This record gives sequence, C-alpha cells and structure tokens, in this order.
Amino acid sequence: MGASSCWVFLGLVIVGLLVGGGNGFPEEHLVKALPGQPEVGFKQYSGYIDVDSKAGRSLFYYFVEAETDPDRKPLTLWLNGGPGCSSIGGGAFTELGPFFPRGDGRGLRRNKMSWNKASNLLFVESPAGVGWSYSNTSSDYNSGDEKTAMDMHMFMVEWLKKFPSFISRDLFLTGESYAGHYIPQLAAKLLEHNKNSAVYKFNIKGVAIGNPLLKLDRDVPATYEFFWSHGMISDEIGLTIMNECDFEDYTFPSPHNVTTKCNSAISEANRIVGDYINNYDVILDVCYPSIVEQELRLKKMATKMSMGVDVCMTFERRFYFNLPEVQKALHANRTNLPYGWSMCSSVLNYNDSDGTTDILPVLKQILQNRTPVWIFSGDQDSVVPLLGSRTLVRELAHELNLQVTVPYGAWFHKRQVGGWVTEYGHLLTFATVRGAAHMVPYAQPSRALHLFSSFVRGSRLPNTTAPMMDDLKLKY
Repeated sequence: MGASSCWVFLGLVIVGLLVGGGNGFPEEHLVKALPGQPEVGFKQYSGYIDVDSKAGRSLFYYFVEAETDPDRKPLTLWLNGGPGCSSIGGGAFTELGPFFPRGDGRGLRRNKMSWNKASNLLFVESPAGVGWSYSNTSSDYNSGDEKTAMDMHMFMVEWLKKFPSFISRDLFLTGESYAGHYIPQLAAKLLEHNKNSAVYKFNIKGVAIGNPLLKLDRDVPATYEFFWSHGMISDEIGLTIMNECDFEDYTFPSPHNVTTKCNSAISEANRIVGDYINNYDVILDVCYPSIVEQELRLKKMATKMSMGVDVCMTFERRFYFNLPEVQKALHANRTNLPYGWSMCSSVLNYNDSDGTTDILPVLKQILQNRTPVWIFSGDQDSVVPLLGSRTLVRELAHELNLQVTVPYGAWFHKRQVGGWVTEYGHLLTFATVRGAAHMVPYAQPSRALHLFSSFVRGSRLPNTTAPMMDDLKLKY
C-alpha cells in the first residue's frame, strides 16, 4: 500500500469514527442474536469482506468482542487449517469461541472457557471456497499458500476500515494444523506491509500455532513414531518404517524412494490402527454418524459424550449452520451458493505441493523481527504429533543461536500438570498440553485458555503448583 492509499485509509477511519459513534463498527454486520443463543453481554459481528472486487472474491468472517473490557483487550485472529477447512466451524463454534452447538443441532450453549475472556476474537473462512467464502471467478478455487496469504493481507486491511478502533490495537495471529503455513506466511506479509507503510502498521505482538504442519518430512514420520510409542503398532512394524522409509524431501502421497517393505509396513500400520480410533485424538471415542444424523432429523438430543467432550459436535454443527435462519442471522451465504455449508471445502482445489514447503525459514524471519512465537501441541494427536514439532522448534532455536531461557519442564494449571514447556531466547516457546488433541481447546478447554491467556499477556506458563494471583483472578 502506497502513502496516498494510506492517507485515504486514515480518512476513512476518521469518517468511520465520526459516523459510527464510539467504536465505528458496521451496524449492518451486527449479529443481533443467533437462533437458540444464550443471552450474553458482548457483541458479535459477521459478514463479508471483499478482497478482489473485480473477480468477485469475498471472505466471510465472524468477530466476537471480549467478554469484558473489549476496548482494552487485544485482537486475536484465528485460522483453522486443512487446507480448506472453516475457522468459523472449527475455531469459533467447536474450540475457542463463545458458543457450541447443542445436541439437537438447533441451538447453542455457552463455552465457559472461550478465549474471548482474554481477547477480542476474529475468525475468517479462508481461502475463497471455504465455508461461505466465495468467488464469482471459478478459477479462484485453484488456490495455494501465496494466494491465501495475499488475500488474508487484503482482508486485514479492509476489515480494519470497518473496525477502525483496532488499527493500533495489539494483534495476535493464531491457528492450528495447516495454519502452520497460513499464519507464518500471513505474518510475513504483514511485516512486509509494516516495512513499506509510512502511515499505519499492524501492531503484531505474537504468533501462536497449535499442532502445526511446519516441515512435512519431519512431521510425517512422527505419526508412525507416535503410533509405536503409544503401543498402537508393533515393534516389528515400527522398526521397519523407521529403517526402510526415506522421508527426506517427502511429497504427497508417499515417501520419496520408498521400498516395497516401507509401503507394506505403512499399509499394515494404518490397518492395525484402524477406523475406530480418532487419529486427531487417540484417547477420544468415535462418533457414529448414521445414528447421530437420524437423531438430528428426529429432533432428538444427539450429544454423545466421551471424557466430557461431545464427540458428535461436528455433525450437530453442520446441521446448525445449514439452517436458513442461522445463515440469515449471520449475514451469510449472500449469493445462495449451490452447495451446503461444510467444515472442509468440496470445491477448493488447493496446491498439494505447497504442503511440502519448509516453514522454518518463515518462522526464522518472524523471530528475527523480535516477534514472539509459541508452538503448542496436544499430546494425544497422531496427525501432527509433538514429536516432530518439538524437534523442529529445537532445530530452529539452534539455527538462530537462541539459548534456553526456560529449561524443559512441567507447567501447572489448577495445581495439576497442564503440560510441559521450554523457552528459547525469551522469544520462542514450545509447550505441550496434557490430554489435549489436534484441536487443543476442544479436548482441554481450561488448560488451553490458561495457555492462551499467558501468551497474550506476555507471561510464562507457571512452573509451580502454588496458587498464583493470576489463577485466582482469572478463575479458570
């Protein structure tokens, strides 16, 4: 953005503040109430931001104010991965937003551990073709990392025009899974923006990604190491994969220079683990969709619980978001898309080869800008296990010559071990969340909220069981 564009931007900001009153937020995007929503004291906004008017490309967002003191709390962007999965369906209504779908799929219940206790939250369905985000140009559904980052940069610029009070607010960039690509690449775009803008800059205060895909040729073998270390495959199968499979320069859909023994061992490992284990959370029960979908149609409560977690939430969520009254309340689906809302896109054609990109150089650039980076891992995830992420974080720290500032050890929440954590150079943190899954806030909401609150406050995770003032004050 050039200097003249920035002055136009600031002019729009001033007009927005004068016209819109105290916060200048767009009244047409205000969500008055969602169907079946419990009463709350904070505001919600949702709608479309055009990122390319000529192509007719628009991204759908959902924004929720902090539960208390929204004018003083930071802004946190959350992106889910996939690539091609919805941040609104995932982050906002399954993991860390203020509401979850009820068991009957026709209403909502409160998430008492919502991250809007600590921050204002912004969720975006990205790229176009995900959820209700769309383009009038069909070729736009052929996408990849670079295009996704460019569109999200444009989204952030345009969104701030509608929410001008956040221009100078602390900004945190967060996400999970393939957001291990999305978030660092977006951060790099915003840092580039800051370098080239003489007028306004994004006030980026930190990057945090859960169970992130960072380097495929390390993250993929970690899956089979996880299976073996958790007793899910035999010694013989585990050792064959470790000895026979060359994961260097891994590309989809199989390892480079594979042997027959490698292929056979991987196939056998996948067969033994089977379909009755949720690979994203190996200790969680599975949901039987045919039963749930029948109960939803019959308006019965379909919630199935496992260790306090609704394992059928994904089906209840899809049912809820496809109700016409829900879409109307959210100002969604304004073009009457020829397909229903789904968690992961059926129309997006994402570049597979982008998955092989090594993200460590991008994280290195962010850290060299003195922007803190937290990588956190649910320890029950076999899809992107902590075994790979922990190694990659350590390698990154060594490459940057960052010394250990917090030795690897337990962190605590409610006088119990919340997980394990280490810190390098006061900038780079790796933390596990005990008992959590690929979707950390979904499986361990209280521990996840504690970790997130520590992150946005710029404080370390507690390494003692003694009651701390922050614990007592935050009450989670």
